[in-house]
Order: sequence, then C-alpha cells, then structure tokens
Amino acid sequence: MVAFHKKRKLSKKESKALKKKEALDVIEREKSSSNSVGAMDGTSKSQKTSTITLPRIITVRDLAVRFDMSVVDLIAELMKNGITATINESIDFDSAAIIADELGYKVKSQTEESRKVEKKDSKKENLKSKILNLKSRPPVVVVMGHVDHGKTTLLDYIRKTKVAAGESGGITQHIGAYQVEIAKRKTQSVKQDNKNKEEKSKSKSKSKSKKLQVKSQPPHAASHEQIVTFLDTPGHEAFSAMRAHGANITDVAILVVAAEDGVKPQTKEAISHAKAANIPIIVAINKIDKSEANVEKTKRELGDLGLVSEEWGGDTVMVPISAKTGKGVEKLLEMLAVVVELEELKADPQIAAQGVIIESHMQKGLGSVATVLVQQGTIKQSDAIIVSDTFGKIKRMEDYLGNIIKEATPSMPVKITGLKNIAIFGERLQVVENEKVAREKAQDNQGKAKRTHLSLGEISQKIKSGQIKEFNIVLKTDTQGSLEAIKDALSNLSNQEAVIKVIHDGIGDISESDINLAISSKALVVGFHVNVSESARRLAEAHKIKINLYDIIYNLIDDLTSGLSGLLEPEIIEESLGKLIVLKIFKDKKEHKIIGGKVTSDKMIKGAKVKIKHEKNVIGKGTIDTLEQNKKAMPSVDEGFECGLGIKTQTKIEEGDTIEAFTTKEIARKIG
Repeated sequence: MVAFHKKRKLSKKESKALKKKEALDVIEREKSSSNSVGAMDGTSKSQKTSTITLPRIITVRDLAVRFDMSVVDLIAELMKNGITATINESIDFDSAAIIADELGYKVKSQTEESRKVEKKDSKKENLKSKILNLKSRPPVVVVMGHVDHGKTTLLDYIRKTKVAAGESGGITQHIGAYQVEIAKRKTQSVKQDNKNKEEKSKSKSKSKSKKLQVKSQPPHAASHEQIVTFLDTPGHEAFSAMRAHGANITDVAILVVAAEDGVKPQTKEAISHAKAANIPIIVAINKIDKSEANVEKTKRELGDLGLVSEEWGGDTVMVPISAKTGKGVEKLLEMLAVVVELEELKADPQIAAQGVIIESHMQKGLGSVATVLVQQGTIKQSDAIIVSDTFGKIKRMEDYLGNIIKEATPSMPVKITGLKNIAIFGERLQVVENEKVAREKAQDNQGKAKRTHLSLGEISQKIKSGQIKEFNIVLKTDTQGSLEAIKDALSNLSNQEAVIKVIHDGIGDISESDINLAISSKALVVGFHVNVSESARRLAEAHKIKINLYDIIYNLIDDLTSGLSGLLEPEIIEESLGKLIVLKIFKDKKEHKIIGGKVTSDKMIKGAKVKIKHEKNVIGKGTIDTLEQNKKAMPSVDEGFECGLGIKTQTKIEEGDTIEAFTTKEIARKIG
C-alpha cells in the first residue's frame, strides 16, 4: 500500500486549513464540471458524465480499467501530477480523484456507497447487533513450507525482534503460539491544488532529478500497532491435523520457500492445505542472501502451482527475505498487515467461549496442562470447560510470556490447567454453565466413534440423496506419467452437473499429511501403485478411513465414474396411466374438486398424480384422493366405465376437460 506525501510536515493548523481549502476546491470543480456538461452536447473528455465508484486504495492497473484507458497513458497522467507509480503499486482515493477530475469523471467513495447500503439495512443491522457483539480480533497466522527452508528461523527472528523489549527473553516455555506487535499503517491522502500550476511544475521538475518515492510508510503517516498471533507449530502437518478435527483456526498462511531450492514436495503439500482451508497465502522467498538464490525461478515454479506474483499480474503477495539476517522481514510483516486489514476479522467476546487445543501434556505439580487458542467469547479463570470426553474447571491461566492472567479474549493463546485428562491436539474446547453440565457432556461423548470420512459407496449414496454435489480427491501415484494420465481422465469425467476435484496430488506413498488433508476436506484417498506409511495407516484406521489403492488404471477410473454418476440428476420420465373425460362437476372448492367422468383409455388409479387439460393444453396438476364407482370406493376404474373422482387441486375444472393420470420414473444417468 502506498500514499503520496509532501516534503514538509504540516502543522495541525495548516493541515486543517489545507483540508478546508481542498474541500472547497472539490465543490467548485464539481459545480463547474456539471455546468459545462449541461451546456455542451459534444463528446470531449470535459463532457463526460460518468460517475465512478472508487475504493479507498486502488492499484494503477485497476484504475486504468475503471477509466477505460491504457496503463501507459494513466502512468503518464499520474506523472503530470508529480506522482511516480508502477502498474502494480497502489494510490489512495484522493489522488485517484484528482486524476478522475482531470479526465472529466465524477467519483464516489466506495465507503459512501457502503454507508447508503448500511442505512437501508439499519433495521437488520440493529437486530444482528443484539445477537452478535462483533469486535475486531488479531489474525492467526501459520508459517508453512518444506523442511529446512527457514520456517523456524523466520519465526525466531520475528519473536526476538517484535515481542516487546524485555519480554522476549521471558518466553522460557514453549506453548505453541505467541503474539507479536507489528506496525499497521494507514495511508494518508494528499490532495494537490490543480489550479496552482507553479507548484505542479516544481513537483515535476524535482521528480526528474529525484523521483517522488511511493512509500508504504511516509514519515507523517498515521500508524498504530497490530497484534498478530503466530502458531509456532511443526508446519503443515499440525495445521492439517487441527483441520482434521474441524478446527480451521488460521486466517493467513505464510509459505516459506528457499530461493536456492525452489518448490519442493512439502511446499506443494503446504499449498494444497492452505488452499483447502481457503485462506490467503503470502509467500516469503527465503535465503536470498545465498549465492545460489534464484528468486525469479522460484516465482515461476510457484506460478505453475497457481500462485502468481502480483508483479506478474497475479494476486499472490511474494516478498524476498533472509530470515537469517532479517532483510525483507519488515516488508513481509507490512504486507501481512495489509492482507489482514482486507480480511476484516471479527469475533464476539461476549458469547460462550470456544477455543482449540494446540498443545497438551502432563506436568508435575500441575497435572493436565493445555494450550488453547481462543476463537470466540472470553475464557475466564474458574470457567467450567469440556474438551471431547474430558472436562474440568480452569484453575490457572498463563499468557505466552508466562504471566498469570484472569481472562483470555479471541485469537489469544493461553495455557490452562484443570482438565481431568490430557486433551487431544486439535480438539475444540467449550465453556459450559458449570462442572455438572461439563461432566454430563463429557460422558455423552465417551465411546462415540469419530467418523468424518466416507467411502466411495457412501459418497455415492449421499450424492443420490442430494446431500453433496461434488467430491474431493487426494491422489498419489508412483510416477509423474501415471499422475498426469489419471488427472486427465478424471478431468474428462467432470461436467457442469458433476465435479471431481483433485485437491492434492503427488508422487510417492500415502502419508499422514495426506490422510489429515482428506479428513479435513472430506476427500477420497486414492493411490495408484503406491504404499501407505505406517503412521498414515494408523491414522486412517483411527478415523475409519478406507484408502482406495489400485494397480490397474482402468479399475480406478471405472470406480470413480460409478461414484460420480450419482452426482447427476436422474432423468425423470412420465408414464401415462389413463385418461378420463369430465362429464359433471359436483363440488368446486378452492383446493378440492369432486367430479364425474368416463375413463376413455387404460384406467384411473386412486393416489395417482393427474394433469388437467383444457382443449389439449395442460392447465394444472393434482392428485386423486378418492375414487368411486356406483358409490363404492375403488382402488382403480378401467376403461369404458364411469366413476367419481375427488381431486386435490386449485385448478378450476370444467365439463369437457380431460384428466390424465400418470406416474413418474427416475432413470439414473451415467457419465461417459
């Protein structure tokens, strides 16, 4: 994010006067612009009446699209106003408004538009505010990447430099998470007086000798601290394990990739896990201090996996860093602050507290100790809590520095004691009314088998019942050739109604990480000519997961085709049961008619659905709920006989209309 600023810092009095003058200038320009538009009929720029809504911050690329002009022309226009910016850099609303005015456009702030919408929905918002008391909360960030690419080094550098002075040394015991403060900067808009040509020319001449720098931290920019919670866990394995328990607790992933090695197998796995969690990814291209570092090659490899750098027209933030020396880390944290601001993270600190276990162990003198990351509500000392089949009452709470605290709010990591047994990593913690309720709920949870995964057959059944419309696959094969062949075959199976989604693929045996990803994403695990690691097998058995292994590619495709076919809506075919001509209307109520008629073909059947036709046109439908012949109830009446019918319908029936009884049959559709 960037903002433009003047050379000299203005005093409060001068700043206030300047803002007032700028506001008056804008009003005058808008008046003169509207007058000139109303007085002319041509098509010059000054006559445009288009109104453009602009956000608070916008990239040069996006602004060019809004103005319907080339990026080159827009950059030239910016330079005329003393603004030097590249295609991927951002400018604020006020600077964009100046350019818009010169091009003959009227502008509106997106914030103003949002206020209008909020005003319209004020009643709904007031009702919502009574239910939820949402407050901004710190983001939770996970650092992932391939082994030895620098995850731990980066976390250590951030902790040592960003934890408050005198406190960093206080982190003597690892609790799985910690909080740091990073600068959260707000860009300050600067409007230049368009009528003052002398100032403009001076600014332009200065920019030739010394370019006006576009900075994310101008000297007089308003700033404050942003608290960030970092999960200090062993990479994506722990991340996926938490998600496997339904705990999608992270908001942003920092992917560490060594510039000397580029993309490695665990890099690819980390990307798959982050994408499955649907969280933003910021790439830290590490080890740029090494002579073998190749940042551009690393960016290309990441682009092949769908992470395209902003510099190359994508939307992935990539920052070259050296976690060892600290070079670029400040920039990485600045970009993190920007991404977090866009997420607008909120939680309700007043509801019954919930959290996730991120560490748990037995400690002499304290008993069961667990580290909890609070998600909603406020956890307080003496609260009654439940975690799966264990429960207790919080006796002691410590923050990540070891300080004893009385309460913990959303996104805060806290170490607690008081649980009866060791809590399971990734399980959810809930605060309940009292220990009695906690004990009862824990007992209810005991012995309950956890089943979060479905077999291919069960997926098919859920597909047929309409509960799911696609299924995810984790695919592992022995060679790259086999992988590409299977992926191509699966892509050919999918259509607009039915989708197979390969959320992760790779070469090699099925690992514990693959199983965790499958659990958290409710994916099917498929292997071709591969084995299953012992730890993965144990995890699969614990969650009752059936791993689908194949040696013949055609069997794999056939099985998945059969499962996917259930995704298609069945073809509905109508079969005529018989027809009747209406001879008499006995009763004509709003939702029920009693008629007399003669069966002209096949038969009328009690309970059958009917179409009501008037002069061969279908005018309505209904159901036969009573059927009589000679005043006797009948299950059916054959062709050639007269009968009385009670029909549930709102359609008006007249003498001479035709009643056609029919049934429907579902025919399963197949892919391929």
